[in-house]
Amino acid sequence: MPDLALSVTIASWNTTKDLKDCLASLEVVRDELPFEVIVVDNASTDGSPEMIESLFPWVRLLRMPTNLYFTGAHNRALSVRSAPHAFLLNSDTVVHPGALKTLFEYSVAHPETGVLGPKLLNPDGSLQFSCRRFPNPMAALFRNTWLGRMFPNNRFTREYLMTDWPHDQPREVDWVSGAAMFVTHKAMEEVGLLDPNYFMYCEDVDWCYRIHKAGMKIMYVPQASITHAIGRSTDQAAKKMLLRFHASMLRFYRVNMLPDMFPLLRPFAYMAAASALFMRGGLFIVKILIDEGTRRKVRRER
Repeated sequence: MPDLALSVTIASWNTTKDLKDCLASLEVVRDELPFEVIVVDNASTDGSPEMIESLFPWVRLLRMPTNLYFTGAHNRALSVRSAPHAFLLNSDTVVHPGALKTLFEYSVAHPETGVLGPKLLNPDGSLQFSCRRFPNPMAALFRNTWLGRMFPNNRFTREYLMTDWPHDQPREVDWVSGAAMFVTHKAMEEVGLLDPNYFMYCEDVDWCYRIHKAGMKIMYVPQASITHAIGRSTDQAAKKMLLRFHASMLRFYRVNMLPDMFPLLRPFAYMAAASALFMRGGLFIVKILIDEGTRRKVRRER
């Protein structure tokens, strides 16, 4: 085993309390495995860097003058890491004892694996569906939309989220969430880092897709568990993040899915994907605007 087995990389933007809890959970397990923690602070204004320096001096802090977002921040940390393997981790997570050691030992025992994902739990202890099949336009149309609410048991959402199994045993999957993603040295050497063209969202899907195409396995390992409070940073700029999500998803279809299709079908497939994502994004933005209007009305009436 090298001096350091693992580099834990965290992209942080204005999540002081969550980040404090995350780093505290990592501090508890420092004796389980030799690892370093690199936090890339994306120009936070809430005192996050000062909190790290005061309470967690053992953490490598990289202060950025501007927001590099998820992809840029993690790529910066990955490029200066000291360990061969990396574990990308959101700042709104709590690492449970044994999680890092379990993932590391699984990677050593299964060298054909390029990416491993732990079981993610909601703060109330319920399961997050964090391992999934690669997306397609129909899944996008039904996932978290009014169509999905009208047909909650539709096969497109079930297949995409892989809800038809208990998530209690290791299993090869298409991709795992970048909120907690173990990536091996071999995968990064052969495929490279996150694609900076994604900027925000779908970079984890794309990375897993490229690593899968390179012949390595993507594994879900539920014996390692982590609690994840979804969206603490992105909720601070909901409409902007929503637009970026759908733009990134469309890029994923264009770059990774269309080249494998029969050439004459590509324009129609792209139009179908763009239409589905445009409809989905439009519905979400309308919902956000309605919710904002309702909140303003309530405040005026108080």
